[in-house]
Amino acid sequence: MNKARLVADAEVPREGGPERAIVEVAVGVLIRPDGHFLLTSRPVGKVYAGYWEFPGGKIEPGESVVQALQRELHEEIGIHIENATPWQVETMDYPHALVRLNFCKVFAWKGELEMREGQSFAWQCLPVQVAPVLPGTLPVLRWLAAERNFKQHP
Repeated sequence: MNKARLVADAEVPREGGPERAIVEVAVGVLIRPDGHFLLTSRPVGKVYAGYWEFPGGKIEPGESVVQALQRELHEEIGIHIENATPWQVETMDYPHALVRLNFCKVFAWKGELEMREGQSFAWQCLPVQVAPVLPGTLPVLRWLAAERNFKQHP
């Protein structure tokens, strides 16, 4: 089944035209035992600077999603994850790039959070209290809400 892609800022022209290559990204949804999840702000100098998102980054050639997530979370926020559970995949059409977001849930990590790119972090629950939220983050918030509602009303 070919899922439709989500479009951010549809009124803004796309860089690279209609046949853009897809950028593969690994994204970590870190969830504490109390159910709060981690959001980080995009650093100054990056596209959508100041927007809140789940941490992660580009998958390098030869890496699996989990390997990329392990590397990215260590590089960006200073933690070590041993395992991540692949969860959802969503394609996001941003003006600057066509991105396939490979979301993984992470329930255990080692180390203290260290924002190595000058970003901020916030442990959140629904509804989130930080803004603005990156468009590619919105589906995750809906999925988390659906899971919460299902658990409350089976």
